[in-house]
This record gives sequence, structure tokens and C-alpha cells, in this order.
Amino acid sequence: MKVGVIGTGNMGENHVRTYLSMHDHCQLVGIYDNDEKKGHQIAEKYKVKQFQSINELLKSVDAVSVAVPTEFHYDIGLICIQHEVHMLMEKPITSTVVQAKDLLHKAKKARVKIQVGHIELFNPLIQVLTNELENEDIIGIAFHRMSPYDERIKHVDVVKDLMIHDLYILQELLKDKITEFYALGKIIENTPKHAVVITRSSQGVTAQLTASFKSKRKVRTIRILTEKAFIEADILKKEIKITRSIEDASNTLGTLTQHIQIDNSIQPLSVQLLDFLNCIKFETEPSVSGEDGIKALMITNEISEAISSIKA
Repeated sequence: MKVGVIGTGNMGENHVRTYLSMHDHCQLVGIYDNDEKKGHQIAEKYKVKQFQSINELLKSVDAVSVAVPTEFHYDIGLICIQHEVHMLMEKPITSTVVQAKDLLHKAKKARVKIQVGHIELFNPLIQVLTNELENEDIIGIAFHRMSPYDERIKHVDVVKDLMIHDLYILQELLKDKITEFYALGKIIENTPKHAVVITRSSQGVTAQLTASFKSKRKVRTIRILTEKAFIEADILKKEIKITRSIEDASNTLGTLTQHIQIDNSIQPLSVQLLDFLNCIKFETEPSVSGEDGIKALMITNEISEAISSIKA
């Protein structure tokens, strides 16, 4: 299968590098970036072809990864549909729900597949965590996803860039929908840069999500309280700790903590891209569909609007 990458920023470069490592499954034909200098740097670094127009690239491939700023997702998606090229669209799917629904409608008519880049769902740690929770009654969950400030994210909304990951992880863990939420945050440079959200699911599980661009170090943690256990997951350290109550022969209560180290060799992006290629090859539905992308976009938009309205 012939593939390409549109957009060669940090995430786009990751896609280029990963596709090149998947030569048994696909051929990376080339890249396109409207920033010719940046595109040239990546083309030289990885010895791949730099296309001078998006149409030229799309005439040469079966599928692409779209890793450009969100405001360009809709327009580029429409061009991909015109060329009948399948796409993995980095999150969020588009800027607005109206755009997303229109893009999805036109893609279905053209028989073009859209998979949304919800990469954490392909993280082995999240898959192990999901399995561990199968027989647990969840009481509450707390997510912390924080990063140091960088000029590159000056106009980026922390809810749509960071918190969106934990929102779709939350829905994956609960297999339930959010029925209500309360959001607070700090607006900097006209966009939320620090956000705290408390949610409640239809089954009564509460969750607290914190996302921030104002941390002094990178943090990616999930803590889950169940009726029988306390579970701590650190995505960066790739480890899960599960603490349970135990009773010894003398009926004395104590605790036992189990440590699970996740295989470091499995890269979520490789798993995600292989899943994308397979859904095209075998003509199946993407694991993370356009509808899934719309659900995530709807809740992030609602949260961002709630935080912005408090400022006003």
C-alpha cells in the first residue's frame, strides 16, 4: 500500500519515521508541507520525496496521515475525499462538529475511510488497564496530563490538545457516557491553558481530569479507586501499581501491591498505523471511527466553551 504524510511538524515526523519502519506493510511515497523549508528538512533527514503540491501527493498514494494544525483538517480532508484517498486524521478530527459531520458524510459517500488519531487507545498500558478493570466496580478516576509551557503552543487550547486524550480514555475504561460535567480553568493568550473538569457518568462514576501547559515537568498519570482496589498508572514510566486488601491466616487485614511493567518495545503509533492500514486492506471499520472523533470533539468543545464563558 502506498502512503504519504501531510504535515511535517513533530507529530508528522513521527508518522514519517514509523511508516518507514513498516516496509513490510506499506511504502512511504513521500510528504507534503506548505512550509517548504520544514518539508525539505524532513525529506532530507529521512531521504523521502517532498511533493510540491498536496494534489500531486494525493495522486500517488492510497492513504495518508494528516498531521497539520486542526483548522486545516476539514479542507485537507475534503481534498483527500476528492482523490479517494483514505486518511488517518490526527485529533481532534476538525475544528467544529458541523465540519466533522459533513466530512464524514462525504467520506462515506466516496467510500473513503477516516480513522481519528486517538493514539492512547493503542497504548499497551491502556489496554492492560482496561483488562484489569473488567471485574472491578469503579468508584472514581483522577487523570493528570500536564506539560511545561512552550511557545509553539501559544495559541493551543489545552482541552483540545491534552485533555482530549483522557476524555476518550475515560470513555474506553467506563464503556459509558458522560452525563454531566463542571469545568474550571485559566485563560492565557485567549485560550484555556489550565483546565480542571469533574464529570459524572450515567452509572454514577465520577472522574476528575486536570490538563495544563503550566507544569514544570511532564506528567501523565491515572488513579482509579474501585470497591476492591486502588490502581495507579503512570503512562510515562509505563507501569501500573494495583493495591488490594488481603487477609492472612490470623484474620489480620493488610495490603498487597502488584507491580505491572508494560513492554517498552511496543510503540502505540506503530500499532495505530498498522490498524489503519489493515482497515483499508480488509475493508473493515476503523477502530477509532469518525463518529468516535465527533464524540470526543463535542465534549472538548463544550468544556472549552464552559471555561471561556466563566472568564467572560
